[in-house]
Amino acid sequence: MPEPAGRAAPIRLLVVDDHPIVRDGLRGMFSGDPRFTVVGEAGDGAAAVDLARALHPDVILMDLRMPRMDGVAAIRRLAGLGCPARVVVLTTYDTDADILPAIEAGATGYLLKDAPREDLVRAVEAAARGEAVLSPAVAARLLHRVRTPDEPLSRRELEVLELVANGATNREAAARLFISEATVKTHLLHIYEKLGVNDRAAAVAAAYRRGLLPRAPG
Repeated sequence: MPEPAGRAAPIRLLVVDDHPIVRDGLRGMFSGDPRFTVVGEAGDGAAAVDLARALHPDVILMDLRMPRMDGVAAIRRLAGLGCPARVVVLTTYDTDADILPAIEAGATGYLLKDAPREDLVRAVEAAARGEAVLSPAVAARLLHRVRTPDEPLSRRELEVLELVANGATNREAAARLFISEATVKTHLLHIYEKLGVNDRAAAVAAAYRRGLLPRAPG
């Protein structure tokens, strides 16, 4: 049935999150608003890509950390397929290691799950118009990132990180470098801060991505 004259068609929304209770909450929130139509929901990135191709949503609300295919991989895949849907990341994670890959993959927006309902509604409407939408906390991090050049890792920090990448524990790294275990922990905290990550695995991944660590041959 055609829309009444003077009234825009509802924004077609696809909800993607691996937690059913989150999907239910988002569906309930948007389904009760005539400005939106929830056309589908998915529990992982692979299903999201399939549904986006079949349902042609205007906006996709995309979680980041999901099984099978995470949000960044799904965003990248959608961009590669030429999918015109705007993707707004909706997540609890606000580190540089989460934000930057999502934006680089093609996300139109990045919001945190503690955003007020009104902010989320406005963000989806703005994304549907092709506007970039960022939560204040995420915008602040990106501005800081742009204004503050990457601080290089010290030689000692690189030594610690290379040992960690090769599977060494803090105690083993301390023994290899003839320093205390507490000093290794301090170096790791500085590494996390400089790379914008929260744990060892993310630090190693970020270091490989930036070319700070040599990759194993082959």
